[in-house]
Amino acid sequence: MAMTPLEELRHSGSHILATAVLRLFPDAKLDIGPPTDTGFYYDIDLDHKFTAEDLTRIEAEMKKIADENQPFLRKEVSRDEAVQIIKARGQERYKLGRLADIPADEKISFYQNGEFVDLCAGTHVRYTSKLKAFKLLTIAGAYHRGDEKNKQLQRIYGTAFPTKEELAQYLERQEQAKARDHRKLGKDLKLFHIDEDVGQGLVLWTPNGAVIRQELQNFISEELRKQGYQQVFTPHIGKLELYKTSGHFPYYKDSQFSPIFETDSLAKAIGENCSCAEAFARLEAVSANLAAQINARTGKESIAPDRVRPDDQLLSGFMLKPMNCPHHIKIFASQPHSYRDLPVRLAEFGTVYRWEQSGELNGMTRVRGFTQDDAHLFCTEEQVAAEVLGCLSLVKIILSTLGMADYRVRVGLRDPDSNKYTGDAANWDKAENACREAAKTLGVPFTEEPGEAAFYGPKIDFVIKDVIGREWQLGTVQVDYNLPVRFDLSYIGADNQPHRPVMIHRAPFGSMERFCGVLIEHFAGDFPAWLAPEQVRLVPISDKVADYARALLGRLKAENFRATLDEHSDKLGAKIRRAEIDKVPYTLVIGQKEAEANSVSVRSRARGDEGVMTADAYIAKLKTEIATRALPAKKTA
Repeated sequence: MAMTPLEELRHSGSHILATAVLRLFPDAKLDIGPPTDTGFYYDIDLDHKFTAEDLTRIEAEMKKIADENQPFLRKEVSRDEAVQIIKARGQERYKLGRLADIPADEKISFYQNGEFVDLCAGTHVRYTSKLKAFKLLTIAGAYHRGDEKNKQLQRIYGTAFPTKEELAQYLERQEQAKARDHRKLGKDLKLFHIDEDVGQGLVLWTPNGAVIRQELQNFISEELRKQGYQQVFTPHIGKLELYKTSGHFPYYKDSQFSPIFETDSLAKAIGENCSCAEAFARLEAVSANLAAQINARTGKESIAPDRVRPDDQLLSGFMLKPMNCPHHIKIFASQPHSYRDLPVRLAEFGTVYRWEQSGELNGMTRVRGFTQDDAHLFCTEEQVAAEVLGCLSLVKIILSTLGMADYRVRVGLRDPDSNKYTGDAANWDKAENACREAAKTLGVPFTEEPGEAAFYGPKIDFVIKDVIGREWQLGTVQVDYNLPVRFDLSYIGADNQPHRPVMIHRAPFGSMERFCGVLIEHFAGDFPAWLAPEQVRLVPISDKVADYARALLGRLKAENFRATLDEHSDKLGAKIRRAEIDKVPYTLVIGQKEAEANSVSVRSRARGDEGVMTADAYIAKLKTEIATRALPAKKTA
């Protein structure tokens, strides 16, 4: 696929970066340096640990190389010539491996700018002088080929734009992103904690964060009741055979925790903390070792490794569930259904588990254990269109309530050249058409993207753009003709004959962890009053009004407001500042006049001083704001 002009510019930036690194650090060994959606990077093996000062030096050298106006020259060579070029430049440690990745029928090319020569398919800008607006950003660790078993290299990230104005805008957005980082705000506002002793990627919701999660669950539960959903609860584990039937194993075995086998000795042999794929690879090794021991005792080579295996009972262990759908299917199948019973809508805040690589974990937005606002609908084929529209309307209600109005829709279809999908092609065609027709009703642009479907069916994804322009894939709706077949589901139709239901999967939030992580950054921690862990803070000016303040606190709590009283001996300004840092929506200042008049002086986080009002008037105002789930007012200067 041809590169865009911006990708060419950034790709050229990675080569100029590598040129500068080798000038300053001749012992550096290079791996790869591709363009990315936001810039470029290069992975480097060097004993010296790069510092911020090094980035400044490298960036200055890059400017010199750009000013030298070096042309980018392409040269196609044979595989043998490529080996010689790589060895001559002392870069064989990683480059020969990359050369081996190139298929035999593809051309092999190098690009040269100045003294730098790199194995590269291209393409690039014509001259280094085209790189006028660029910036080196960060240094990070990156395992070679993304494998934790390989050496960790140093990755230098940078970005480049056609103009300095675009670069300045991007850097400003980056500064905003740092200020909004949910990992920092989560710690500052005491929303969640991730502890090494518990495990990477496993979120501990602290009391403040739990308030936000519970309010979101209450919100969507109200909408679910209106749409006729029934709540269910299912266990965190299930038999391995269940996920073999559903297809989650083996389709997703690389991203699942290893099975929990029923035999202690087998569990010990395989070990812990590995994915399903790793567990079964270790099982193969155990079998091979047992075969070798038997052959050594008998002095024969008659026992092949695949003959020495635990029996089927040992292999029917349990798994931490990667999805809720097989459990919901079993609930549906637990009793007979007539066409008059359909649709059946089962909903659950169900926790699932995925074995994400440690390098991909990121606060709350990429975790190993997460709770989905999951639901599965079982309906007739004639009901599919209406049910999908109902699911989409639920997503739209959530996004509009939370002020996430800027989004696009992606219809994920199967890749006709891939064998990862299960089921009949005709059923896939019907499901994909249902998703297309539903997406047309949303009134926003949508794209069709082959290869983005789940293995059992196509889906409609909502890709949200936050207030600083970043995109997040959140809510999803999926149409599935295949799992009902795999589990042999049926209902009795009007003709008194069994028929196959269609299944719809939907999760408007996606996962509570990811959604809350995005929400923290979207609001920069300034949550609307209905979501805020602390809605009101009372700040008495002196001890003389303490009794009135405590009585008002009791009244607020009786009205189910989340309110606190600041009884510290600090000065008033310090108390107000502390409430601002804690991002409390309302601070009520109470002096002698307020106590005598049964009133409060209201300070809004967004608007500042709102003046004095009676306690009754303030409580009525806050009740309305919370009941309507009003968004925060824009901050005034």
